[in-house]
This record gives sequence, structure tokens and C-alpha cells, in this order.
Amino acid sequence: MATFGTLSDRLTETFRNLRTKGKLTPADVDGTVREIRRALLDADVALPVVKDFTAKVRERALGDEVSKALNPAQQVVQIVNEELIAILGGQQRRLQFAKNPPTVIMLAGLQGSGKTTFAGKLAKMLEKDGHTPLLVAADLQRPNAVNQLQVVAGQAGAAIYAPQPGNGTGDPVQVARDGVEVARRQQHDVVIIDTAGRLGVDAELMKQASDIRKATDPDEVLFVIDAMIGQDAVNTAKAFQDGVDFTGVVLSKLDGDARGGAALSVASVTGRPIIFASTGEGLDDLEPFHPDRMASRILDLGDILTLIEQAQQAFDEEEAMKMAEKLATESFTLEDFLEQMQQMKKMGSMKKMLGMLPGMGSMKQQLEDFDEKEIDRTEAIIRSMTLGERRNPKILNGSRRLRIARGSGMTVTDVNALVNRFEQAAKMMKTVARGGVPNIPGMGPVPGAGRPGASSKRGKQVKAKGSRSGNPAKRAQENAGIAASAPAQPTGSGFGLGSAGAGGAGAPSAADLAELQKLLGKG
Repeated sequence: MATFGTLSDRLTETFRNLRTKGKLTPADVDGTVREIRRALLDADVALPVVKDFTAKVRERALGDEVSKALNPAQQVVQIVNEELIAILGGQQRRLQFAKNPPTVIMLAGLQGSGKTTFAGKLAKMLEKDGHTPLLVAADLQRPNAVNQLQVVAGQAGAAIYAPQPGNGTGDPVQVARDGVEVARRQQHDVVIIDTAGRLGVDAELMKQASDIRKATDPDEVLFVIDAMIGQDAVNTAKAFQDGVDFTGVVLSKLDGDARGGAALSVASVTGRPIIFASTGEGLDDLEPFHPDRMASRILDLGDILTLIEQAQQAFDEEEAMKMAEKLATESFTLEDFLEQMQQMKKMGSMKKMLGMLPGMGSMKQQLEDFDEKEIDRTEAIIRSMTLGERRNPKILNGSRRLRIARGSGMTVTDVNALVNRFEQAAKMMKTVARGGVPNIPGMGPVPGAGRPGASSKRGKQVKAKGSRSGNPAKRAQENAGIAASAPAQPTGSGFGLGSAGAGGAGAPSAADLAELQKLLGKG
């Protein structure tokens, strides 16, 4: 997640320096805590939060749990991870629904914080979960706010109640009250009230928001805050808490490149949980906030659980079973490959997905260079083929490839490269279907992989290379020389498998990303 990029880099570098030490002295702990303090302050985390956080980390790091640990450096990382989870709210908190519908959710926040866009995102998420939300346009102050909410509602496929044109006219309190009644009559089980914001905190804004709260008695009041506003986040959050109060926090614009200290400050300072995180401009770019997963991302330990959940939402179980059958019968075609790419696109940005893998913080440039449009180009080439060509690429002669290239706006070289990559992928899948272990790009040879019995033959060959001297001392010396002169084995990690990275978990190598991009498009 881009917002925490610099903080993640600083913390990862600090822990990397710790790993060279077998035992930690008080001076080592103090130096580490000092670097953590600097990193948090540079990330715009509020000073009281930084003081409290570093004091707890120092106290625990100097205690028995670290001094008696087999790996003190890992224990310190664990302590920092646990304390990060604590200041982010500890446990995940979900929306609380009313026993008697409709559930009323009121949105509050400054102008430009992303309330209106979040309203559409929340409506879409709730609809996916089987709810029937109604958006209420109670922001009658900001120019075109009502119009914007109508557009967002249309994109989300949600119902909207907007009786007033806004632009400074109309009574927002009456609109909010009437909206709840309309929802009750039309049997909408959730009401989302979009309220007005200001460029800064003022008495008029607070009175209006407070009046809407009194008139509608909401089950949730969500404070939407821009994750990029830094130290001002704490003052703004406190002002809203005193003037209106809120039950939960929504972090918007977490995909930005600012320092993101708001996320690490607001929950701790206000005592209110972060419920949602907005991670992009699309209406699907909204995630329930998990403190433990966010802490893992900040420490570059990955977020595999979120990745799995996104995959489960995007991939149809029945289709997955059919695909497994095709792999087992070795009938995987370019048509199937196209379907798989479309399923992957449903999961969202490939960069975001790869960024959730452990250790990816050290590969930011490779991730940045990853061209997601190659998926679209690959799709264009396959769509320019006939059904017969997709199912049997062997019939693709020169004239057919030229026609496909012209139809997709690509070159014959691009078409040839795609067919070659697909054939390599199909071979790998056939190996898996037969119960073998494929030679994954970037992973190097897998011990025991290949033909049955091949590993035992290789074992004999290695054994035959050893010294045959009858003198035990001489034999040991010669064997050591042979081992020293042997070529080093590749240690790439193959899409998250293999050697431990800086975060202590397997991370893809630069070669892996290059291979993945080759499979999807041009190398």
C-alpha cells in the first residue's frame, strides 16, 4: 500500500540491521527504538502516539521475552507487529446493523475527504452482501454534491433519495429525516446519509451534522478522513468527536503516496475503531479494515488473507472445478487461458495483488515497472482468433497469425510470442496434472522433481563424485574441496516460494515478476 511505503522501508531496514546480531544489548534496543521513533514521526504519526508506542516497544524489547528468545531480532519484529496492531485498534470491528430495519448510517467529515465516493462504495459492498441500501443526498451545501451522488449511485446500481437540487438551497435535516421514512416505506434495510463538509472545521458545520444526528438517530456515524492529511488528522478527528461524535472511522485515499500517519493516529487518539479503508478510485476499491493485516503490510510481511478473500470473491467455484478437470485431462486451451485472465481482472490491480505478497516492499521498482496493460493486449490477441484457433493453436500458420496481428493491433512477433508462452504454460500444467513438479521460473531445480526414479539416479551421480580415498582424513579434505568448487544452486523464490526475504517470508524475485509479465504479455 503506497501510503505506508516510506515507513515500511525505514522499519524493514531497521530490522534488517538487527538480524546480524545474535544477542541484543540495551544499546541495540535503544538504537532500534530511536530509528522506529524517527520513522513514525517522519510518517506524520501524532507525537503522543509515537511516545506511547516506542515506550511499550522498548519496555518489552528489554524484557525476558527477547533476552531468552532463540532469535531476538525476530522477537523484536513480533513485538513491533503486536504494538502496531494495538494502536490500529486491536480487533476488527464490523458495521453494526439495527435489529429493526432500516439501519441508518450517517457520514461525516471535511469537504474533499471522499464522503460521497465512499457512500457509493459502501452501497455497492452492501448490495453484494444482500442488503438494499438507499443513498440520501443531504449535502446541500457543496456545488453539484447532489448531482455527484446521483452519478455515483447510478454507477453502484443503488437507489437514491434526492428531493432537493442543493447548491446552497434546501433543508438538509428535513431531507435526512424524510429519507429514513422513505427507506422504511420502500423497505430498504440500510440508509446511507451523505452530509455536507467544509474546507475546515467550523461551528455551522458541527451544528448541521449534530442536528442531522438528532433527527435520524443513526446506528453508525462514520467519520471519513483523508489518510494523506498528516498531523491535521488528529485535530480534525478530535473536533468532530467533540462536536458530533462518531462510532467508527473510514480511511480514504490509502492508495496515495503521502506519509499516512492519520491511520496510525486516529484510532489511538479517538478510541474509535477504523472500520473501512478506501484503497483506490474505483467503486470496488473498498476493504474492511483489519488492524493485524494492515500491521503486516506496514512491516512488509504481506497480506495473504486479503489476497485469498479477493480470489474467492472473483473466482467462481464451479468454473474452478471445470478448469481443474481440463487440467487433469490436459485439454487446457487458449480459450480457457482467456477466461482465467478475465477472472484475474475481477480481482483488481495486479500490482496491488503482488504487493500483498511478503517481502515485496524491497521490490517497489519492479512492481512499478509491471505493465498491467499487457493483460489487455494479450486478451486482444486471443479475441482476434477464431474459436477453432483458440482451441487448437497448432493450426496457426503464417497467414492466420498475420490476420490476428492486424485484428488486435499488434505485430506477428507479439502473436508468436504469446503462442510460445502459452505452450510453455500448457506443458507446465500437464506436468502438474501427471503428478509431477514443474520447473517454476525463478525457483531453480526442485529436488526430487521430474521423472520417477530420476532423483535416485541423480543421488547416485552426486555420490560417485565424492573422494574414494581409504584415508578418512584425506577423504574428508577432498570431499570438502569438491563441495567448495561445486556451482551454487539458484535461490530464486518462484512467486512467493523459496528463500526468506527481508520480511522473514518468501518473496518473489525480480526474475519472477519478469516471467509473470512475459506470460501475460510482452517481455
